[in-house]
Amino acid sequence: MSKIFTIGERIIGVDQPCYIIAEMSANHAGDINRAIDIIHSAKASGADCIKIQTYTPDTITINSNKKWFSIDSGTWKGENLYSLYKKAYTPWEWQKRLKDEAEAIGLDFLSTPFDKTAVDFLEELGVQSYKIASFELVDIPLIKYVASKGKAIIMSTGMGSLSEIDDAVKAVKSQGNNNLCLLKCSSAYPAITDDMNLRTIRHLQETFDVVAGLSDHSLGSLGAVAAVVLGAKVIEKHFCISRDVENPDAAFSMEPHEFSQMVQDIRAVERAVGTISYEISKSEQTNITFRKSIFVVKDIKAGEALSENNIRVIRPGYGLAPKHYESMIGKKAVKDIEEGSPLDWSMIEI
Repeated sequence: MSKIFTIGERIIGVDQPCYIIAEMSANHAGDINRAIDIIHSAKASGADCIKIQTYTPDTITINSNKKWFSIDSGTWKGENLYSLYKKAYTPWEWQKRLKDEAEAIGLDFLSTPFDKTAVDFLEELGVQSYKIASFELVDIPLIKYVASKGKAIIMSTGMGSLSEIDDAVKAVKSQGNNNLCLLKCSSAYPAITDDMNLRTIRHLQETFDVVAGLSDHSLGSLGAVAAVVLGAKVIEKHFCISRDVENPDAAFSMEPHEFSQMVQDIRAVERAVGTISYEISKSEQTNITFRKSIFVVKDIKAGEALSENNIRVIRPGYGLAPKHYESMIGKKAVKDIEEGSPLDWSMIEI
């Protein structure tokens, strides 16, 4: 993968560290002070970016009790869409303050708009990037409108068929915007490990020639860390101060100590993945002498032939390389050689 993705001056892609997003979502539970605490805690836990969502119940749905607007299963079973979003949304009057707070401590600010009015609002705030949620992957008019602003776009692909993802990518590119990152996502809350199919990350990279990553709704950090091994360059995880704070997203969000451990594990696995290299590492240098080589194991007189009885391939590695062993058999010593001596070229007839 040679493609890069940029958010402001931040370059994301090959040979760059993974970009880690803390998704606040509804975890503020209606308290702006808690929202600010989440921002500072996310920064302290190693996040690169804090993400919120920009909608109101009225911009994302309508207030209807008809059966189509009720949730029948999953984490939010029994909820009406309008009432759920009323609980979960982040008041727009908070968002400038949240953006300023994040940027003041060196944390990128990202939001997901769900309609054109949200995009216009975020443009007024001066955002430098946008998130498209998995559920909006099929909202081509919205995607085109976001893309027309010329900003970086991170787009989740949960529930998306290959054809639907292709439509969304083309919608972005139709506006002359190629600054796109795609996130593999399992849109279940929480996501089931068996349904994550992380190999798709690499397929997204190759198929659409983009930087790819993971929007992870699974419990724990195993999926996120594994995704980085498979080439993910962006990881998004829901973040809360405490799961004891009741809100629609608490059950599948990470607490600060968990998020911090995930970040440490990601950074460690990035170092472990490293680069393609066949050089001897510094830590290996001290052990290279304990490889095998050819040693004299019985005294040899000058003129005597080398044989399986007087030379062997053993540790340590101060003698000739083992690959020369067979060609040494039958050669004659040019001087007396004591048992325990590493064999070298000066000891034999060439």
